[in-house]
Amino acid sequence: MTLPVRSAVALVGPTASGKSALAHDVALESAGEFEILSVDAMGVYRGMDLGTAKPTREEREEVSYHLLDLVTPSEEFTVAQFQRAARTSERRIASGGHGALYVGGTGLYGRAVLDDLDIPARYPEIRRTLEVRAANDLRALYEELVELDPLAASRLEATNERRVVRALEVTLGAKRPFSSYGEGLLSYGPVRVVQVGLDCELAVLDERVERRFRSWMEQGLLSEVAGLLRAPEGLGRPAPPPLARPWAIASYSVTSKTVNLSSSACSRPSPRVGDWLVARVAGFDAIRASSGSVTWRWPSVDFSRC
Repeated sequence: MTLPVRSAVALVGPTASGKSALAHDVALESAGEFEILSVDAMGVYRGMDLGTAKPTREEREEVSYHLLDLVTPSEEFTVAQFQRAARTSERRIASGGHGALYVGGTGLYGRAVLDDLDIPARYPEIRRTLEVRAANDLRALYEELVELDPLAASRLEATNERRVVRALEVTLGAKRPFSSYGEGLLSYGPVRVVQVGLDCELAVLDERVERRFRSWMEQGLLSEVAGLLRAPEGLGRPAPPPLARPWAIASYSVTSKTVNLSSSACSRPSPRVGDWLVARVAGFDAIRASSGSVTWRWPSVDFSRC
């Protein structure tokens, strides 16, 4: 297969839909014309290998991968940092005359890169103060946000501590309303990257997710987690709890000596993932994935415009 250089294609879809395997096969078949950018919040952490389904050493020797193993789990790596790292990788790939193939499982990080979100800075000292206040009176914080930025307040729940604190942190730190950074995840900008969505029956996803988790356990996920927990520098705040779920399950298993491998313990992603794909349907062609196999076809678009 001859692929156009300087193209940009994103493979999107729910967990276990086959994105990573398909991306590797496509990049391999392109004979070096495509390089893979991993758009995954957890893939940036060294030592978190099995639970992030990172490509193997052999796969990384076959295909060029970017945005993997950037920091230790003790370090926080923000969405803004990830966006900057992605831009650096994009420039490096383009300078070599190659195309970028985006693949990963974290929607926010994908949006930050593919939709070029305007991400506000962080203000740690202000945040720490707000977190203390939130622990005592979250409602008062929300009312303050209503006064300073009513539009931002209207877009979130008064009981969502993380989002209330973040909105106030930016409003106070940047000295401009949090809502002034745009609608963020509430809207979609112009499509700058061709997006190809993988569609898969939920029953198939259930089976794949459970099989994947069993495979991780057999390959040593518990040992991986135990090693991370023993690290002298400890663990930072690498991701919200849902993204760290494999480690949460395995961490419990390390201490309790019991493992629950039912589908409920390693369930499919939220339906919101599918909703997001539907919202972007104008920007990508869909691929059906069933019975453990994926049939690939290039999107019917002009790659020369990418």
